[in-house]
Amino acid sequence: MHDLSISVVLYKNKIQQLEHLLNSILKTHLSYKIYFIDNSPSDELKEKLLKLTGEENTEYIFTGRNIGFGSAHNIVLKQVINQNKYHLVLNPDIRFDAGVLEELFKFMESNSQVGNVIPKVLYPDGSIQYVCKLVPTPFNLISRLFPKALLKKYKQDFELRFSGYDKIMNVPYLHGCFMFLRCSALMEIGLFDERFFMYPEDIDLTRRMHRRYQTVFYPYVQICHEHTRSSFKSLRMFVIHLYNLVKYFNKWGWLFDSERKKINEAVLQQLKYNNQLI
Repeated sequence: MHDLSISVVLYKNKIQQLEHLLNSILKTHLSYKIYFIDNSPSDELKEKLLKLTGEENTEYIFTGRNIGFGSAHNIVLKQVINQNKYHLVLNPDIRFDAGVLEELFKFMESNSQVGNVIPKVLYPDGSIQYVCKLVPTPFNLISRLFPKALLKKYKQDFELRFSGYDKIMNVPYLHGCFMFLRCSALMEIGLFDERFFMYPEDIDLTRRMHRRYQTVFYPYVQICHEHTRSSFKSLRMFVIHLYNLVKYFNKWGWLFDSERKKINEAVLQQLKYNNQLI
């Protein structure tokens, strides 16, 4: 048993990017095992990765095809959920300083009601990424796909920017780039929903977790996330994004979702926000 298991899904990544990630992980004093699930067409990354990390605490899993984000992470989660107390879902374009994992581990150890925690997330230029959101309506997510949408204030309310991102918050939708998860909570609420190939799986998992546990933004440590937003740069990824959003709303409801309204009202009340646009 380790303090932490870690899974990273790969798809044609540059080894230099993965070096930055590994350099961050290697700084921790926690005991861990890292799993790379490679959805690339070939396993050319295997030898390079194992050379960087060694085989003792690293496992490379080659799927042979792009099975999607949630399905790939589930391969590992099914192996480790009964073995470790915590599991970290990481994007490959993440980097962080020494002490970050230890701080989050300590927070989770002291707060048994928390099922998922994410730290403050910054872009490489130091600006903040707004990773905390309300449970989305169809309009919220459509407006995110078109960054120049006119209803800017509505979008900012959805991303809880008014909070200042300077305090601990219990939020129903946390970004999936960094998910520090309690394995016993995952056993209770279930793993990633594999009907989603990419994008809404973090919304779905956090929402299910939020029903029974706190899903927390912890701003006292920070990470850097490159966040290329590929669906804005590729027509194919844009179509995949839209297709999976349709699946999400088919599951949870489009206009009529009473649970969404109840959750969002509670979050806004907790954050003392009066001008509710939900």
